Amino acid sequence: MTQEKKQEYTLKITQANKTQMITILYEMVIDYISDAEEAMDLGKRDLTERNLQYAQSVIDELIRSVNRRIELGRMLHKLYIFFKTELTAAGVHNSRGRLDKVKQNFKLLHAAYKEIEALDVSEPTMGNTQTVYAGLTYGKYSLNEDVTASSMNRGYRA
Repeated sequence: MTQEKKQEYTLKITQANKTQMITILYEMVIDYISDAEEAMDLGKRDLTERNLQYAQSVIDELIRSVNRRIELGRMLHKLYIFFKTELTAAGVHNSRGRLDKVKQNFKLLHAAYKEIEALDVSEPTMGNTQTVYAGLTYGKYSLNEDVTASSMNRGYRA
């Protein structure tokens, strides 16, 4: 994942509510699997493994966030465990097919959560974050962002 993509995810996370956070995590898994597929195609085994580990770390976060007290949560938990197992097997066997199946399933989950996201009007999870202004400010053809710090105490409040 490029540095720009990481910064984009960081910005999204600071402004996301709980449902949007899940959607962002799905996007991250999809991106890491795509990166692993590209590395696999190029024969870069170390890079493939690293991207699969990153994808599994994001899935770990999804596993920790699921509410297993309800049936849907228990089903999602089982799916996430299965996906982690498939990613491990894909890395061991260098199987692009398994990667593609997991990625397609995450795309379906992402689409479902995008619909739920439209109904969730709750406040962002993080409060007291920096304000980001984006626009064509310094260059005729370049997008620049300006981050305004209203205070040094940002993010979650204890």
